[in-house]
Amino acid sequence: MSSRSKERVVTAFRKIFHKSSNNNNNNNNNHNNNINNNNNNDKVDGATGSSPNINNNNNNNNNNNNHDGAAAPSSAGGVAVAGGAVGSSGSSGAAKNAVVRMAAEQAVWDSPGKRRRQDHKVAPTTERQLVAAPDHTIRTRRLMKEYREMERLQAKNDAVFTVELVNDSLFEWHVRLHVIDPDSPLARDMAEMGVPAILLHLSFPDNFPFAPPFMRVVEPHIEKGYVMEGGAICMELLTPRGWASAYTVEAVIMQFAASVVKGQGRIARKPKSTKEFTRRQAEESFRSLVKTHEKYGWVTPALSDG
Repeated sequence: MSSRSKERVVTAFRKIFHKSSNNNNNNNNNHNNNINNNNNNDKVDGATGSSPNINNNNNNNNNNNNHDGAAAPSSAGGVAVAGGAVGSSGSSGAAKNAVVRMAAEQAVWDSPGKRRRQDHKVAPTTERQLVAAPDHTIRTRRLMKEYREMERLQAKNDAVFTVELVNDSLFEWHVRLHVIDPDSPLARDMAEMGVPAILLHLSFPDNFPFAPPFMRVVEPHIEKGYVMEGGAICMELLTPRGWASAYTVEAVIMQFAASVVKGQGRIARKPKSTKEFTRRQAEESFRSLVKTHEKYGWVTPALSDG
């Protein structure tokens, strides 16, 4: 090999080692020094005509280069190259960038904030979930207020009506109407037949007070007076169209007392049916009369008449 070719080889090796990492500079310098020493020996041997030594030195250099270029696994990312390795600077930089990206992604994934966001991921909203449920808190709060007012009124000696809960349920009441217009036929019937009060049953829906309660007569068996089959009560106040959330239970009871008197209600001495008023009959009758009155109008007295 000529000295010019050897210089080209040395220059190529220097360019390769110059592009490697700073941590491998010392090993590269030592490797270059060995190559220079070998070149000097080659020149001496060439002067004496010993060409076989040149080939042997070249083979040794090749073996050393192959040995130094072996890759060793790294604990950080498994991609790091051992010190003194000879390789492409582009592939080495790409490997390092890959390791950095992997480490950064793992750090973000392991962060507490990322885990909390993953743990608290919101499930997709369905159409069923978009339907708002009735607010039972409003109903309960309103009925508690109404019931306390009823207890205050019935504590008086001349209470017009009394209230008690059905099976201790705040949403079902029994109201006993004790006082009716004394000049009315209904009041005379009650006195003659020994009926102390008219028993009413009230049930409050989930959306009360934005919807009216359902009220019916339980006993006695009243005819006329806007009392229908099953004990249903024909009052516009008890329909969604005639109801207002500002109405109180007391106002509803007093409205019934006025309606039953104005409608000439009487206690049936010989009722046409021996069956007692039932809730199912009352609900069916009420639905029917609501349809009728929505078509022809309402004739029950206004709330101010009570």
